[in-house]
Amino acid sequence: MAPPPPASMPLTQRVMHLAQTLQFGWFVGHLTLLFCAVRYGLSYLTLNFYSRWAKFSYRTAFIAAAATYGIVVFKAYRARMRAGSKPQGGALALLSDENVQYLGMALVWLFSRQMPLALTPFMVYSIFHVATYTRTNLIPTIQPPQQTSAGDASAGGKPGYKSSPMADTIGKFVKEYYDTSMTLVAGLEILLWFRVLSSAILFTKGSWILLGIYTAFLRARYSQSTFVQGAFGDFRARVDAMMANQSTPPVVRQAWETVKGFTRQGVDATNLNRYMGAAQGQGQKKAQ
Repeated sequence: MAPPPPASMPLTQRVMHLAQTLQFGWFVGHLTLLFCAVRYGLSYLTLNFYSRWAKFSYRTAFIAAAATYGIVVFKAYRARMRAGSKPQGGALALLSDENVQYLGMALVWLFSRQMPLALTPFMVYSIFHVATYTRTNLIPTIQPPQQTSAGDASAGGKPGYKSSPMADTIGKFVKEYYDTSMTLVAGLEILLWFRVLSSAILFTKGSWILLGIYTAFLRARYSQSTFVQGAFGDFRARVDAMMANQSTPPVVRQAWETVKGFTRQGVDATNLNRYMGAAQGQGQKKAQ
């Protein structure tokens, strides 16, 4: 993330300098997503989720999500081109980028039927992105850090700077609740899979295609996110505990063991590392 403009510049110039960056567009996109998600949530609570404003808010939220992740993907691509490095691993390496995955899912949800639960993971991410950008860029631009007195200078002789109390509060919030929120996102993404599955069981139009796409997305998240792995582990442990109950019919236990076995086989068969082994041997790509 680019640093804020120099404090020596006038406030108007600092704000204009900040607003001309791609990162500011990324910030505005996340802010728009949050606003539209809250607006859609109000329509949902009042059972007006198919009103004109509700539809507009829902679609605009995913347009904003696609724009923000598109900016991140574009910046990563531009950085590689400037460095003169060629992408390794081909299409599989590109699809393994989590920003590309979320960009793709934002576009999928944009053109699919409304599913309110699909907004929630993007909303949680946006809360932390907006908070982090506000702390590291927006507040220092509007209110630059104040230089401390000479007696408070660092041991190296360089003057120290006192950050804004609001920035410190935001930083504390992000640090304290980040892991909990990422665990929440993982749980929401798993719950969303069951929501899509229920639509497929009812043969809602396009639901089986959506189920396949989202299953591939969730499989990729499982391979990359320890939070998703932990959420699946907790879910499996809970169901195992229920199956261990003496009142559980044997046929249900057998069905659960069959589901676990089928899932393990599916996870092993879709492990992209076995297909990307050659590319990783030449040079492993770091996720953005």
